[in-house]
Amino acid sequence: MHPLRRRRLAFLIAVLTALGLATGLILVALEENLQHFYSPTDVESGKAPSDRRFRLGGVVAEGSLARAPEGLGVRFAVTDRFRTIEVHYQGILPDLFREGQSVIAVGRLEGERFRADQVLAKHDENYVPKEVAEAIARARQLKEAEDATP
Repeated sequence: MHPLRRRRLAFLIAVLTALGLATGLILVALEENLQHFYSPTDVESGKAPSDRRFRLGGVVAEGSLARAPEGLGVRFAVTDRFRTIEVHYQGILPDLFREGQSVIAVGRLEGERFRADQVLAKHDENYVPKEVAEAIARARQLKEAEDATP
């Protein structure tokens, strides 16, 4: 093989290797930063990761909101109308946050409760996030299937 051809082939192999390595690193970084959405039913059935952050969505359960006597601590429950998960949050809640409204909390599981580091509230009365609506529909189907089995 001609020396110039060998150099070109070696250069091409080096470029392809570097491109493959860069693509692999980007995919790994994206996967680590990806936050999947789960409903309370998904969490209780073990589908949610226990070792990383994810988004928990549903509706703030009526009568579940409790504020700490001092500081910014707040505790509330998120439900998909079939299962409920207790959420602990330290910070200022969005202005639109209230019981009976859709919410998405970002954080991680700590045992049986969810420790949120961010809480997002819906922005208008008629809006329910698509993911929350789908999760509620999935939970309803699971509940109906459980009720139908003898």
